[in-house]
Amino acid sequence: MPRVYITRKGLNIKLKGKAEKIFVKADPAELYAVKPTDFHLLVPKLEVKEGDVVKAGTPLFHDKNNPAIKFASPVSGIVASINRGERRVIQEVIIKASADLVYEQFPKGDPAAMDRDQIISVILSSGTWPAIRQRPYNIIASPARTPKSIFISAFDTAPLGPDFDFLIKGSEKEFQAGIDVLARLTPGLVHVNISDEFPASPAFSKARNARVNYFRGPHPAGNAGIQIHRIDPVNKGEIVWTIGPQEVIMIGRLFMNGVYDASKVVALTGSEVLKARYYRLISGASIKNIVLNNVTEGDHRYISGNVLTGTRIDPEGYVGYYDSQVTVIPEGTEPEFLGWAKPGFGKFSLSRTFFSWLAPGREYRINTNMQGGHRAFVATGVYEKVLPMKIYPMQLFKAIMIEDIELMEQLGIYEIAEEDVALCEYVCPSKMELQALVRKGLDLMIKEMS
Repeated sequence: MPRVYITRKGLNIKLKGKAEKIFVKADPAELYAVKPTDFHLLVPKLEVKEGDVVKAGTPLFHDKNNPAIKFASPVSGIVASINRGERRVIQEVIIKASADLVYEQFPKGDPAAMDRDQIISVILSSGTWPAIRQRPYNIIASPARTPKSIFISAFDTAPLGPDFDFLIKGSEKEFQAGIDVLARLTPGLVHVNISDEFPASPAFSKARNARVNYFRGPHPAGNAGIQIHRIDPVNKGEIVWTIGPQEVIMIGRLFMNGVYDASKVVALTGSEVLKARYYRLISGASIKNIVLNNVTEGDHRYISGNVLTGTRIDPEGYVGYYDSQVTVIPEGTEPEFLGWAKPGFGKFSLSRTFFSWLAPGREYRINTNMQGGHRAFVATGVYEKVLPMKIYPMQLFKAIMIEDIELMEQLGIYEIAEEDVALCEYVCPSKMELQALVRKGLDLMIKEMS
């Protein structure tokens, strides 16, 4: 019988606006974007120019430091624009979609009849490889390295996180095909991790060529980093790969149909959404059609992803490559006078500072206000309450600040990624940007170890 891993540390932030389990096929977006900023440390080298005609699967750019890793267009159409930022760094490659979707053709077949190098070659050539990320460092996996195991987190505990059982309805065969491919890429195990708190889809609970593990506990129990820490911790010199369920399905489609099919289901969530639903989209789609006339009036924050780790986008912005969720919450534009002195019945708090703790099941409408400014970085013990890892987070953060490589290694820098400390940042009394700090530490380790 599969083992149940129980985590007691963490925090569920109950927000208003969870997506109702209804599939909506939105009007096709006119514009799609592939954003190099979604892929950390990527140095993009363009393979197209404005006005070029592309198919779904045509390479748009590749990694300058690893030319084999290509990034493909999710749709067919014309390269409408290449948007650049400071120092002419490429921010977005925008595709204007054609009326009919036309695909590039790639080799397809049974992964059991292919060797590892052949499988990797197909994934690389199709532009699907960026779906696979590695720990440590939480960056695109290197095809030259062999992971000791592969992890798929099949449930999301983040605020308003989508239900992956619902997301993969109708794609069960493609998911299993993706598992069969991944099982050929590691000498170890493919771990499919599901929640013990509700019945999981048979596609997850009965997955073949994989080990199914059960988890129970508050967020961040659904994070791959927490699951790796409990099942197969990453030590110095070791590699573990991670991939999301919808990306597994994309790989499955590639080997079943020989095309790069980037269609996915995205949950539109948040307190400012009038009808929170699940939408069938193509990766990189503009959110314009799904939010038009579907949000309340006022100043809003649009986020590709969840409120803890997502990326801010415009109301006509684009869904991030790894995201299965779009969130809309109020923008915190007005300061609150003596907010700390009020009872706070409508405010969420980790502690019992406000009387809202008397209603534990209540859902909250929370804006982007930080409720304070930067303060002295002192030991409070709050990080340990929300990080279910056997590490010392405060000491690790300070080791990163002083750039002590050896101490960072001893304190577990290889185990964590930005998303794993998002709750630490949320509850931080000092208002430290801990995710950015961890990213700085990981980048320093990459530089020192290269």
